[in-house]
Amino acid sequence: MQRTTTAAVLATLLAAAALGLAPHQAQAAPPTPVAAADASSQVRFHDIPGSGGITLKGNVFTPAGAVSGRKYPLIVLPTSWGLPQIEYIAQAKKLADSGYIVVSYTSRGFWLSGGNIEVAGPPDIADVSAVIDWALANSPADADRIGLGGVSYAAGITLLASAHDPRVKAVVAMSGWADLIESIYSGRTQHLQAAAMLGAAGYLTGRPGPEFKTLLGNFLGSRLDQEQQMIEWGRKRSASEQVDRINANGAAIMLGNAWGDTIFPPNQYAKFYERLTGPKRLEFRPGDHATAEGTGLLGLPNDTWTNAQRWFDRYLKGERNGIDTEAPVQIKSRSDDGYEGYADWKSVGSGGTEKLALSDSEHLFANVDSGANGGILLLSSALDQFVKAPPIASIPLLPRAFAGVWQSERYDRARRVRGTVKLHTTLTPTKADGTFVAYLYDVGPLGIGKLVSNAPYTFHGKAPGKAFGVDLELFSTAYDVPAGHRLALVVDTVDPLYIEHNPAGAQLTFSSPRTDPSYVSVPLREQ
Repeated sequence: MQRTTTAAVLATLLAAAALGLAPHQAQAAPPTPVAAADASSQVRFHDIPGSGGITLKGNVFTPAGAVSGRKYPLIVLPTSWGLPQIEYIAQAKKLADSGYIVVSYTSRGFWLSGGNIEVAGPPDIADVSAVIDWALANSPADADRIGLGGVSYAAGITLLASAHDPRVKAVVAMSGWADLIESIYSGRTQHLQAAAMLGAAGYLTGRPGPEFKTLLGNFLGSRLDQEQQMIEWGRKRSASEQVDRINANGAAIMLGNAWGDTIFPPNQYAKFYERLTGPKRLEFRPGDHATAEGTGLLGLPNDTWTNAQRWFDRYLKGERNGIDTEAPVQIKSRSDDGYEGYADWKSVGSGGTEKLALSDSEHLFANVDSGANGGILLLSSALDQFVKAPPIASIPLLPRAFAGVWQSERYDRARRVRGTVKLHTTLTPTKADGTFVAYLYDVGPLGIGKLVSNAPYTFHGKAPGKAFGVDLELFSTAYDVPAGHRLALVVDTVDPLYIEHNPAGAQLTFSSPRTDPSYVSVPLREQ
């Protein structure tokens, strides 16, 4: 009944948001405080002063029967990109029912909150501190027990805020980024669908600031003369650039992401995790962007949110619930429902690596999609999560003029791929610029390949006809290749997920010099 009530409240509020709350109404009169339908914890909607004099639309959950004069731990939840303040209603209520003050607010520039979209810029970080200040002055929140959390955009903001506000004691950052450049510009390649979706959602639900408009236009327009400015802009919005300050402040950091996140791929989270020195936890599960946490936003049972509350309980309430004694790296294979625990990220591929030699040269004509693709933003990896149906390709039917293919022998026993697959090869282009995408497939007896991982690579300013070495990390994953199957590496030059930079008539040759052999290094779990 409690879940039903929460879901009903959420559905009503979502319908109201969809019907009436347009972004241009940011200066509308503040709503009348409203109590939740459930008789336990209470929610009230508030106008909260943000940084720079703007107003943030927020809500506050207070534990039922809060005792006058008693202080309660505080959790602040900024909203995800494009979502209004009701995003966390279900989870905020659960947290409040267990004794937290929970303040959620619509991030600046979106929906009814004031200001412009700054993409986790300094004003967004200052907003977090302003909301904390307001909560301490207007609720029975404890200044010594403050946590931050959220999904996607909120994850990026809260990680950055933990570097700037030493009052923050715990953070749970789900489906977010620590390195914005590696997330949407990995391999020096624009992630087209991700950037276009974020841009479109920003324009539909908010008010993009002038800097964001310019950067988005330059990014999607492949303005190489502005590349360094774009990189510097991204670094200012990356927690990986401020990890020393985060470590100095000492907040306990929990990170969660999905193997197939097509907006913020998992590699950058894993690298950031390894650099943290305080209490930390890393969780990777099957799925796409925010799908691992999505059911929890509807109030349904959800592993990610369950562990998020355990993390807050341990580091804000001091409860000895065992989360700090578990293996800090927890992963779930895309092929299995169980969890595997590791002491650190480096141990994930502790079974050693298997090198697949790429001995044959492959010559490709560019600008034609071979049929090997990384899938569709948000959809393909979600299908992999829920029905174990990743993107597929018929490996024998791939046109060899446009796709290079190397295959292993059939395996007599299963291979449990864990971690980051690495490609080393030698490339000779006919043009100075170009792009290729590498795919690793699990190939069954009929030649149908299921996508294990992929990654793009772009080069500029190379001498035509001159070979150069390439080292490329594919997106980290956990995938079990059945006995009787084989692995295949495929390279081609066009993928709808990415912007490619191959001039007309471009050709690419992949070779394996005797002095520098080409290979794919596949990390494996111990058998």
